[in-house]
Formats: sequence, structure tokens, C-alpha cells
Amino acid sequence: MPKNSTKISFLRLFRNGILCSLLFCGCVPVSRDPLTPFSLPAQFSETGENRMAARWWDDLNDPPLAKLINSAITDNFTLLIARNRLLEAQSIARQTGASLLPSLDIKGSGSTSRNHTQETSSNSLILGLATSYELDLWGRVRSLRDAAELNAIASKEDYHTAVISLTAEVAKSWYQLVETHLQLDLLRNQRNTNTKVLDLISAHFRAGQAGIADVLQQRQLVEATTGDIAALQADKRVLEHQLTILLGKTPGTLSLPIPHKLPILPSLPETGLPVNLLNTRPDIRSSYLRLQAADYRVAAAVADRLPRLSISADISTTGERAGDLFNNWISSLGANLFSPLIDGGRRKAEVDRTRAVAKQEFYHYGQTVIEAIGEVENSLIQEKEQRKIITSLEIRLQLAADSIDYIAHRYRQGADDYQRVLLALLSHQGLQRTLLYNRLELINYRISLYRALSGSVPYLTTNKTQTETPAAHGAPVGSTGTQ
Repeated sequence: MPKNSTKISFLRLFRNGILCSLLFCGCVPVSRDPLTPFSLPAQFSETGENRMAARWWDDLNDPPLAKLINSAITDNFTLLIARNRLLEAQSIARQTGASLLPSLDIKGSGSTSRNHTQETSSNSLILGLATSYELDLWGRVRSLRDAAELNAIASKEDYHTAVISLTAEVAKSWYQLVETHLQLDLLRNQRNTNTKVLDLISAHFRAGQAGIADVLQQRQLVEATTGDIAALQADKRVLEHQLTILLGKTPGTLSLPIPHKLPILPSLPETGLPVNLLNTRPDIRSSYLRLQAADYRVAAAVADRLPRLSISADISTTGERAGDLFNNWISSLGANLFSPLIDGGRRKAEVDRTRAVAKQEFYHYGQTVIEAIGEVENSLIQEKEQRKIITSLEIRLQLAADSIDYIAHRYRQGADDYQRVLLALLSHQGLQRTLLYNRLELINYRISLYRALSGSVPYLTTNKTQTETPAAHGAPVGSTGTQ
């Protein structure tokens, strides 16, 4: 067998022996399948039959909302920050991966020396190339590269999480503005009704059929309605400013569409299985990718305790004049072996630190999963019970309307006093406003459900962003053993 082959075989055996010893020391490779530190429920408590749109707001069939969301995705400053964080993470991944390739530098220098005693001078010109390359024997550089690439992909998932949060926030702000407009219309109608009742009571007072206290109380009710209208006008302007800021615009510079009505919700979407959230929700995918990245950093920290081998080469030409540069050549080739002996336990501490960080990421991943499942379940139960509340309010409102008709008729005949009329008015008008507010709450719960079930927004996915994880090419050495 040739001598070189013997050296290569020995190197392979030595490397494999080191790797095996690391693995038998309790290091478990990262699994390619998402794992959790607990068992997942088999299914959600409720589910529908309609498949949810990839852009969830399309299910609401509200063109003004769709226009607002598209504007927010384009111009919202918080989203622009997240987008540039993604570009930063991708650049860091490219920088880290560059360490796997040889570096090549060009160098040049020139000097002049003069002997004043002999009155002579000489020139020296040097031009050359220098290259260096670290042999990644234990996968340290590859592990750092893979960790950086995983972080870049996680940043992409963070961006999609930010998009989903922004779209939900825009939708809730929009429908809160719609509800405020409807409340204003309702209050104006109620003020008109109260004014007509005031006219009726005033007529009774002039005819001696009612006291001054009845007139004063009804006037208070009219003024209270006027005050509520003023308060809602202020709320409306604040909501308009809030929505404008979400769209990335200065308050007061954007003309918003005029709301008309709250949407009629479609039937409940298909929730799927809880395990599906592991693959659909971008925040869960991001957390799992960061767990894998942390595991690769453990592998890099373990490999950093092992010897490093690097080679360097240099070729240069010298001469006294530029025309002589390529006549004389000097070349060199070297190899450097670096092996840590005593470092005060710094590298061992770094291994322990990275393992602790990886365990944190593992538990953070578990917390993200259970919170995601909780968000779906909370939205389902809230919508279910909210529908019961609305049904009850509608029945009470109808009963209140019937009561007003009956009591008003008796009041006109003089069979009932004004106090019963006032109580009936207050009850009916309060129920009208409460019912409108609870319909808004039902829409908010549905938006929360859409948000909890949403994955990445389709048209935001770009071909320039890497989608394949390095873990698909093989598990790292020196894992945390958290699985």
C-alpha cells in the first residue's frame, strides 16, 4: 500500500474514533421530525367543514379590509424592520459559509533604501498571492454554517409570523372602527327617539298630565346620549389614527373608506389536527429551527476542543523595477496544527453554555406549541359561547321592544307613569348597544382563530430565501441530548 494511503487511512480511523467517543458520551443527533416534550391531543374540541383560505381575510369577503391589509403589508414599518432582519440573517449565513472555502489575497509592497555614506540607493518591489484554508476535520465550521443557515430560515418564519400578527391587528382595528361608526348611527337614532319622547312628555306636562320631574329626567337622557356621541367621535378619530399608523402612514394624511356594516361570518373553518400546527404555524417552525441551530452550535463547541489543521500557500515575485517583477519567483507551502492544551476550562464551559442554550430552545419550542394549541382552543370556545350570548341578547332585545310598545301605549292612556317608560327606554337602548358590541367580539374571536390556524402568507414567499434545512443533509455531532 502506498505511504500516502496509509496516512489517509489512519486519519480516517482517528477521526471516526473521535466521533464515536463523542457520540457515546451522551450526544444524541437532532431528529429531523419535530418533537415535543409532551403528548399532543388527538384533535381539537371543535372543527368546521370549510377549508380556510391561505390568505385568511379572503374568507370574510370584505374588499375594503383586503385593500387595507395589502397596504399594511407593503408599508408597515414594523414589518419592514422584520424584512431587513431576514436579509441580515441571510447575509450572516453567507458570511459564515464562506469560511468553508479557501481565502485568496493579493499583496503588494514597495520600498526604497538609500546609503548616504556611499551615496547609493536601492528599490524593492513585491507582488504576490497568499491563500489559506482550514481543513474542517471535525465539522466545526460546517456546524457554524448550518446554524447560521437555520437561523436565516427561522428569521423568514419570524417575518411570516409578523405578517400574520399585522393582518390580524389591521382587521381588528378596522372592525372596531366599523363598530364605532355603527354605534354612532345607533346613538343618533336613539337621540332622535329620546327627543320625540321628550316632546311627548312636554305636551303632557303642558296639559297637566305629567310633572316637571318627568320632563327634566327625559332631558337628562337626551343630553347623556349627546355626551356619548361626543365620546364616540373621539374614539373614532383615535381608531382612524391607529389604523393609519398600522398602514405606515402619518395620522391625518390618509382617507380611509367609510364603513357600512359588520361582515356576516362564514361557517367555522376546518381546524385540522393539533399536530398539523407543527408544520403550518411559522412561529412553531421558527422555534424548532432555532432549536436545531442551537444543537449545531453545541457540535461546533465540542469540535472547538479538538485539534485544527490549516494549510497556507504563498507565491510572490520581487524586483527592483516593475519590469523585473515576473523574473524572480518565490513560493512557500505550509501546514499548521493547532491543538488546545490548557485554557482554564474556557472551551469546556462554552460546551456547557451552548448545551444550556439548546435546552432553553427546546423548552421554548414546547411552550410555543402548547400556547398555539391553547390559542386555537380559546378561540373555538369563545366563539361558541359568544354565539349563545348574542342569541340571548337578541331575545332580550325583542322582549324589550315589545315592552316599550306596551308601556308607551299605557302611558299615553295615563295607566302607567313615566318611570316605567324611562326604564324601558334605557333597557332597550342599552341592549341595542350591547348587542352591537358583542357582534364585534364574535368577529374578533373568529379573527383570533384565523390567526391561530394561519401559515405563511403565500405571495410573500420568495425564491431567494432558502427553504431547505441543513439538518436534511445529516445530523450534527455533539447534540444536546434534549430529545
